[in-house]
Amino acid sequence: MSQSTHNVRWTVQDIEALPDNEGIRYEIIDGELFVTRSPHHKHQQTTGRIFAVLDNWSLVSGLGEASIMPGLVFSDCDNVIPDVIWISNGRLAHFQDEAGHFRGAPELIVEVLSPGKPNEDRDRRAKLKLYSVKGVQEYWIVDRIVQQVEVYRRNQAQLALVETLLAEETLTSPLLPGFTCTVAQFFGPRV
Repeated sequence: MSQSTHNVRWTVQDIEALPDNEGIRYEIIDGELFVTRSPHHKHQQTTGRIFAVLDNWSLVSGLGEASIMPGLVFSDCDNVIPDVIWISNGRLAHFQDEAGHFRGAPELIVEVLSPGKPNEDRDRRAKLKLYSVKGVQEYWIVDRIVQQVEVYRRNQAQLALVETLLAEETLTSPLLPGFTCTVAQFFGPRV
């Protein structure tokens, strides 16, 4: 749900002035404020499974770290909280601030879609554009309802869709040498 007024550009300082509320998440993309409630518990389970797969690979490879819902502060007017990221050790050393937020782009960002056109538009349009401009190398959009993953990779300075994988298919990434998993690992049993 977007909460914006024409000619008002929200900043990181504006968000810091808002009251803390455990059930509310504030993000700013190009000065526009997006307010969302805590996601469905199945969304959180999917997020946790994706993190677990990336974290296990990271522990074995030693090449970087996975993180759940980190703050990415790209600029005063671009502040988002993706579901999962993976960042290399080199970028981690340069981009993490004292508050634990990242002040630059991780190599990989994963967003798990929440139902509803405004949520899907935010992840498929606004965040795709932001991540493209800020230098993210790979972006996965995970749809837990249809159990698929859209994989976007950097091509000529922008993120472009390279494949859509279904539950029975295998996900690999040139960013993550030796990483492999079936898409089904991200989802629990169908009920």
